[in-house]
Amino acid sequence: MSKVSLHSRLFLSHLLVMMVGVGSFVAIAKVSSPRFFVRQLEQLEGPGFTLRYARTQLIQGFDVAWNRGTFWAVLVGATAAGGLSYWVAKRITQPLTQIEQITQKFAAGNLDERMPASEIPELNQLGASFNRMASSLEGVEQRRRQLIGDLSHELRTPLTVMRGYLEELADGRIEASPEIYLRLVTETRRLERLVNDLQELSKAEAGYLAINLQPVNLYPLLKSLVEKFADQLLEDGPVLQLDCAVQVLPALADIDRTEQIMVNLLGNALRHTTAGSITVRAWSEAGKVWVEVIDTGTGIAPEDLPHVFERFWRADRSRSRNSGGTGIGLAISRRLVELQGGQIQVESRLGKGSVFRFFLPQP
Repeated sequence: MSKVSLHSRLFLSHLLVMMVGVGSFVAIAKVSSPRFFVRQLEQLEGPGFTLRYARTQLIQGFDVAWNRGTFWAVLVGATAAGGLSYWVAKRITQPLTQIEQITQKFAAGNLDERMPASEIPELNQLGASFNRMASSLEGVEQRRRQLIGDLSHELRTPLTVMRGYLEELADGRIEASPEIYLRLVTETRRLERLVNDLQELSKAEAGYLAINLQPVNLYPLLKSLVEKFADQLLEDGPVLQLDCAVQVLPALADIDRTEQIMVNLLGNALRHTTAGSITVRAWSEAGKVWVEVIDTGTGIAPEDLPHVFERFWRADRSRSRNSGGTGIGLAISRRLVELQGGQIQVESRLGKGSVFRFFLPQP
């Protein structure tokens, strides 16, 4: 059995309503009109004036005239109502047909298609929702393509280096030495670090990471990290310091994930700060525990600030991958903060330094 289109259903439903209305009108009028006509004739009769002998002919004439008038009225009214019903049904279903056509284009890969505005409020809202969904899908597709391109670029460099050394070793153009093996190990570690970071980011974005929230005093963690990173600094490097009260109000946090966030932020600050200072601050405010890392490094240009938490993003594209990390640390940090119910922010001035801060809720 073939399916009836929505346009046909709307048209038939309008016709059905019209037929029920007209049928009810004709049936009631057919029964009641002669009675009302007779009653009106009786009111015209009076002393010296009677319609007794002409009443039958008058009623018959009224009935004939009423039938003819009703026939033409129903014919003209049904034609006009049918045409109007067809036009209204077409106006209602036209945007739906457009949506069907656009979704088919979407399925074919044309993600730039959008629904036009409609005069019908409900369909206009549907079109607006569809356009928002389309924009979201287009953004997801663009990020997917960008991720594939960035990942290919990230993997190509260490793989090319490793292949070059291995081919030269196999052909005997270079001799095996501890230095060569160390370079191969370094490139292998770069690949391992990249894969681990990607896996961590994938789990974080999918919500698969286990988050163990509990009241935590952040001071011992911050103090330990500052001491650990300070031991790695050269004498002519930046000064790493902690500005935090011993008894900071506890935060509702996962201590391991918070340490991971701080390691990423401190590592990022150290890579961009060759002199000056790096300060770690923490304080409590309005039910939140804030932590920020302040550096006097190279800073970030205003046009680059909206992209700092994107995966594989770099302000300096020529910077070495060895010194610049994988480009995923800040993206992981943002997601880990969000999974703990917080939010991360950044402020920066080019050539003056940067401030990365995030808050965690209090228990």
